[in-house]
Amino acid sequence: MTVRQDVHSSGIPVLCQSCEARHRGVCGALDPDQLVGLAKTSSRHSVEPGVELIGDAETIDSYSNVLSGVVKLTKSLSDGRQQIVGLQFAPDFLGRPFKAESEINAEAATAVSLCSFPKTAIERMMKESPELEHRLLRQTLNELDEARDWMVTLGRKTASEKVASFLLMIAMNIDPAVDLAANSATFELPLTRADIADFLGLTIETVSRQLTRLRTDGVIRIENNRHVTVDSLSRLEQRSGA
Repeated sequence: MTVRQDVHSSGIPVLCQSCEARHRGVCGALDPDQLVGLAKTSSRHSVEPGVELIGDAETIDSYSNVLSGVVKLTKSLSDGRQQIVGLQFAPDFLGRPFKAESEINAEAATAVSLCSFPKTAIERMMKESPELEHRLLRQTLNELDEARDWMVTLGRKTASEKVASFLLMIAMNIDPAVDLAANSATFELPLTRADIADFLGLTIETVSRQLTRLRTDGVIRIENNRHVTVDSLSRLEQRSGA
């Protein structure tokens, strides 16, 4: 395969040239030489839905960029109960720098493609590249802002607004190549009804009822129970209480 070389791709490893993590993720902070060095230690792999990526209290020895798919983050209680505390999409950075052990469980909610690299390689590059450290800090702060916004959703919004907020989040994030200026979206629900209920603090019956209401009102279309089409994202946003 011939890859066109230009000012934007010259010196960039072939596998990195079309990667969303290089354009919008943490690898965008690296220069071509650093990308070459990281590419030598990295590996791309695909994971099936339901596979654990990071275990709670597991020693952290690698990090990953999410290239495609959805990762489900959960926290566990001592009696085994779990709570979904977040979702990650491409090109999010999977892993917690400066921690010896993980404090969450990460699981592939859908088929997921990852680019993984040793923890030591990233932490060495963070010392060499203030821009990389800045990019990771910025992503962490963005995640904190999103978590605060989600607290408002869980604490103050109605059941209808919660379900609409969830669908809007999926529509805006599930496909890294989506045109954010477009006012429509089509996607597969990455979570089961039970997981959506867990994430939103609702019952399965309430989630199903609210999805039916959005469909009846023409805000969404659902085929085969998982395939969702949103003809007007602005209309869905209105229903989310944003």
